[in-house]
Amino acid sequence: MTSKAKIPVIIDTDPGIDDVVALLLALASPELEILAILVSFGASLSSWSSRHRSEILSINVLKTYQALSAHFEQYPDDQARFPNFQPETKAILALGATGPLEGDLHSAQYFHGRDGLGDIAERHPELNLETVATGEAHPQLQLTKKYGVDVALELLRSREPRSITYIALGPLTNLATLMHVDRDAVVSRIDRVICMGGALDVPGNTSPVAECPSMAVYGWYVVNFFADPYAAQELLTPKDSHPLPHFPLDRFFLLPLDITTPHELRFPYYKETVDPTFHSTAVPSVPSAKTPLTHFTSSFLERTREVMLEFGKDAMELHDIVAVWCAIANPQIGKNIEDGSLSPGWRMVKRKFEIERVGELTRGMLVVDRREDETAYAPGANRAHVQAELERLVSDHHHEWESTALPAQVEVEKPADNTQSLQGVQCIVETPGPDALLKLLVKRVWGIDA
Repeated sequence: MTSKAKIPVIIDTDPGIDDVVALLLALASPELEILAILVSFGASLSSWSSRHRSEILSINVLKTYQALSAHFEQYPDDQARFPNFQPETKAILALGATGPLEGDLHSAQYFHGRDGLGDIAERHPELNLETVATGEAHPQLQLTKKYGVDVALELLRSREPRSITYIALGPLTNLATLMHVDRDAVVSRIDRVICMGGALDVPGNTSPVAECPSMAVYGWYVVNFFADPYAAQELLTPKDSHPLPHFPLDRFFLLPLDITTPHELRFPYYKETVDPTFHSTAVPSVPSAKTPLTHFTSSFLERTREVMLEFGKDAMELHDIVAVWCAIANPQIGKNIEDGSLSPGWRMVKRKFEIERVGELTRGMLVVDRREDETAYAPGANRAHVQAELERLVSDHHHEWESTALPAQVEVEKPADNTQSLQGVQCIVETPGPDALLKLLVKRVWGIDA
């Protein structure tokens, strides 16, 4: 790949709040070529039927494009900042999985709201879609009624081997299904999977009682794996009893909460740099006081701020945004598997774990054997202390402790005809730092040098 070549990507997302910010970053990144946006069920909007839930989440993608269109009408020069907004070949928007491979669907509606964007449909009706574009022509997207898995397979088969990066910002259901349908196409055509999910040495951020924020500090799992632990288990820790449809683990990059949590958009900083009128739902955003894009982002961040303040933090954690940043910043692996080095400032290590699928209180938990490693966090470690230490150390430490600790290896069943699961999963343990991401995000999305 030459330095000027774009990285073709399929973005698999459940477009809630941080996913939409991640999509804005992807649209503003000249390094990427967005082939398709697959919308899956996520872990929000549980009160809707499965099909209706996915359709609502796809509307959040359309709302993002609508907000950008309105912005460019007033500020046409800003469109150059979003090279993926209206490319020569439109990205395909398709509905993917509407529920997990197995088990019940669980919700994080307390955070994302009934519409996936903090209920902006109720507070800001001016941001609702002017028309429901299902089945209609769209100026920037190819809208299709095809199943997202079929769309992804068609794209994979039409591209050169090892040319596509698959960015998984939601549950791994679509990718697991792709592996079931045509493993050869997935393995031969996808260069790497970049996945945000899981938590290893730090507590998780959701729970089986998702409507109760006070419960969200317990357990070592994250909502993407919580939503479909069966898909995560199939892909990352397959068993002998399984058909082993996992993606080669040396090309699977996992970004767990350990590394994503310290990357934050602090709301006082957002107010100072992006929107001086930003507050909360108590003082909703007024469109006449700011640009259309800033009004859109402030409108869904209002509720986010209130929820995060209940956790004692006046900031939004940039989990999915870090995954998109990883895809932007690091070169594709290419046909030579050994050439998988990361860019300066990035580092990864292999970790071994099991994934809990059916636990009453531990669904989606990444189970690491901590009995023989004193450097691993003990169960029950205080989350606030852990994250304060991570934020202090993540950008400048060079030794193996905190989130980069390597706990004792978990014993897993040996696959009968494939040994890759014994090698561990590639986990990102270091980035250029939270400040570097924040500077990139604010510059690309809002056009501000900070």
